[in-house]
Amino acid sequence: MSAGDVTELIQRWTAGESRALDELLPLVYADLRRMADQQLRGNLGHDTLQPTALINDVFIRFLGAGQLHFENRKHFFTTAARTMRQVLIDRVRAHSRDKRGGDWQRVDFIEAIALPIEADIDLFALDQALTDLAALDARVAEVVELRFFAGLEVSEVAALLERDERTVYRDFAMARAWLRQRLQ
Repeated sequence: MSAGDVTELIQRWTAGESRALDELLPLVYADLRRMADQQLRGNLGHDTLQPTALINDVFIRFLGAGQLHFENRKHFFTTAARTMRQVLIDRVRAHSRDKRGGDWQRVDFIEAIALPIEADIDLFALDQALTDLAALDARVAEVVELRFFAGLEVSEVAALLERDERTVYRDFAMARAWLRQRLQ
């Protein structure tokens, strides 16, 4: 099936046609599972979460959000990556509460995303920095989310966002510099 067919199914699903979701899932599930698997493999602190469970959490959030509107395949996958990010951040929040370990640091997470930041970084500060980056330049933040939170390679990000790989590399370099300065 072409990207246009996937986009059509996404739009029919968000318009309320539940059968479209049944047709859509087999077409996007493998890509979503690969994204979730790469993300979890890169973040060893989530040993109890399986890729299928992460995808299920994403769809639970999608379905619980009420009226959804995805413009196209790109919008669907970038929203899924952002939702995966939020699921993992929420898990970190839950585990950081006093009854679950208090000030426990997720050094493996920091090392896995390979940002130029200290190992004792506050994950909430990182999340806020990415939110602020999105307010300044949504395109660059989108690249960061797909690279770090979906585990995609530069070539995969470029293909998904329909951008030149050099543009993705530039966006990524700019984001690293901005995050380094913001998190210091």
